[in-house]
Amino acid sequence: MSETIVRPSEASSPPDPVLLAERTARFIRDVVVPVEREIVVDGRRMDDALRLELVAAARDAGVFGPLSPVEYGGFGLDFRGQAHVLIAAGASLVGPLALHCWAPDDGNIHLLADATTPAQRERYLAPLAAGEVRSAIAMTEPAPGTGSDPSMLRTVATRVPGGWSITGAKHLITGADGAAFTICVARTDAGPTMFLVDADNPGMRVVRRMPTLDFTSAPGGHCEVAFDDCRVDDAAVLGEVGLGLEYAQARLAPSRLTFCMNWLGLAVRAHVLAAEHVLGRHSFGAPIAEHGMAQALVADNEIDIAAARALVHATAATLDTQGATSSAARHDAAIAKTFVSEAVWRVLDRAVQLFGGLGVCEDHLVARFLVEARAFRIYEGPSEVLRASVARRVFRRLG
Repeated sequence: MSETIVRPSEASSPPDPVLLAERTARFIRDVVVPVEREIVVDGRRMDDALRLELVAAARDAGVFGPLSPVEYGGFGLDFRGQAHVLIAAGASLVGPLALHCWAPDDGNIHLLADATTPAQRERYLAPLAAGEVRSAIAMTEPAPGTGSDPSMLRTVATRVPGGWSITGAKHLITGADGAAFTICVARTDAGPTMFLVDADNPGMRVVRRMPTLDFTSAPGGHCEVAFDDCRVDDAAVLGEVGLGLEYAQARLAPSRLTFCMNWLGLAVRAHVLAAEHVLGRHSFGAPIAEHGMAQALVADNEIDIAAARALVHATAATLDTQGATSSAARHDAAIAKTFVSEAVWRVLDRAVQLFGGLGVCEDHLVARFLVEARAFRIYEGPSEVLRASVARRVFRRLG
């Protein structure tokens, strides 16, 4: 008999995250992985209908919403608890989508839980946390607009009677196509500000889905979005006028750590698949697993995974004990994101190599894993920018 996971609304404390992770792993194996194969191998499209189907299955299995607030049916896990569950969810490319712990909704749930008014919580956070809708956050712009440097923000929001007018161009906006609402970051006279823009606002338009390497786990694509005299009222301001970058920073450490947890789960699965393959495949008169060079690849994968796992759990502890917006949290999350993104890439690359010619054939999935994971080293901060921020904190500490 399987254990019963009691949600915190029905109990005095959060569930045991290890037990919840075990249940999540079974759900991913039995329900999600077959769907993943249909997407990667058979060409089934990952769209909102399929996402909602997976969300319903996760809810039925008692594993939905590890990041959602307790009041909206979440588990109330701290970051250390989330690490166990999200690594388990990440074992499939679409596992985090099924549990509703994937970008950009993961960071947006955290942001909305902290910055919304009661009316905004009911209108935006409640359906998002329940997995009924998707969201987007529009920050990145085509050159010469902002990318990693927020001071280059060019989208402008100006005061008009009854509210604001937003004008500007955004691109690489994850999930914008089909999102129920978008959080737009724009310049005002008081400084960068966040605005909640409904999908049916005539001043906001999804121009196109950009053709990117990663598409399996992004039902709304990565899009170009245009704001043309986009009118919103004062109630659409998220948080305080002029504090948009502070709110953006507040979601960064949790979002970076969530990325690490999810992608680490995929690396673990690829490692197991590759090790099983070389145990059963023979060459030169012996199982490949007995050849020293294959053993070195497997050992290096095990080492990278152990180090990445340790960093994830250590960073989660920092966020829990010192707060997600603390300098220590930003520092540790930057370190973790840099190392884990590169370690995951190494693990997946070695897994492809261990599969040999089959490694570049999507029948065995590791090829798709590798392609999808390439963006991990760029999203939520490129490794080069994160290294620079880590170095600056070191110098400030010494100076």
